[in-house]
Amino acid sequence: MRRKVTMGILILLCILLQSTVCQMISIASIKPNLLIILIVSFGLMQGRRTGMVVGFLCGLLVDIFFESILGFNALIYLWVGYFSGYFYRIFYDDDIKTPLLLISVSDLAYGVIQYGFRFLLRGRVDFFFYLGKVILPEMFYTLILTILCYRVFYMINRRLILFEKGGVDSFV
Repeated sequence: MRRKVTMGILILLCILLQSTVCQMISIASIKPNLLIILIVSFGLMQGRRTGMVVGFLCGLLVDIFFESILGFNALIYLWVGYFSGYFYRIFYDDDIKTPLLLISVSDLAYGVIQYGFRFLLRGRVDFFFYLGKVILPEMFYTLILTILCYRVFYMINRRLILFEKGGVDSFV
């Protein structure tokens, strides 16, 4: 139960930060994708099912609050969580290279899917312009934020695991 409440609070906090703080630190209208970091981190640390649930909830809340198409981001984030959960078995505690690689690939895929369904289908076919001006800068900006946020998510997950095992170092 504590895990579900903590995950719900983290999802709401990340959506709030994505819509406020990330908007303020945007550079040339490019902002980092904190939700991708959250989804991939917990998919990687807890497996496919948790990644899918976190991704779906994040995407559904984004769709409800910020988008006109209900379910589009929920579906994309669901798949991101599912595929990042595949790497659950090769997850190592101290290695940040795997999360960085997964988050960069996930953000790149998210940007390409967004382009395909939001711009390409409306006749805007300058993909390399969009790739160079939006997708890649967002990916690099997200990677910089990953270096800061991943350890926080890792420590929260570690504390949740200790609490579930009944460890001394659990949440109070």
